[in-house]
Amino acid sequence: MKRIQRYVLGLVAVFALAGCSSHHHHEMGGEGKGESYWQKGQQDMAALIDRTVKDQAKAQQVKAIVNDVVAELRSSREQARASHRRLYELNANYAATPEEFTKALDDASNQRMQSAAKILSLRFKMKDLMTGDEWKALSDQMLSYSSRYRHSESSPKSGY
Repeated sequence: MKRIQRYVLGLVAVFALAGCSSHHHHEMGGEGKGESYWQKGQQDMAALIDRTVKDQAKAQQVKAIVNDVVAELRSSREQARASHRRLYELNANYAATPEEFTKALDDASNQRMQSAAKILSLRFKMKDLMTGDEWKALSDQMLSYSSRYRHSESSPKSGY
């Protein structure tokens, strides 16, 4: 189970960190400014897939799944922002009850779990299109790619 989690986290890390090589990544917090971030992640993954998956028809299918993962990550990010806004609103409301906070936290947790389950399902679809050697090569390239953006030497250098 930990291995599956590592693969999913590795995939998420590649997308989440893809924009780090862009000099515009500090602008991603505002509305509409993150499009280049997501495009960069998709382009970088497409290049990794092109170098790894030999059958171009399958490579196109894998890229389509990556696009679905990116769409889910974007949606999840927006849901998380909405959840945070809800918590800020509750915090500002003097009359807010503990039950309202608990519901907001439960809703956010459920949304994260649903998103993680969807990404995991997409991961298995992607894996099923690839050979074991292609999967290992892609995973190794993703690890190498994401390692370039680690800010701490205490982070493990393997494990995806």
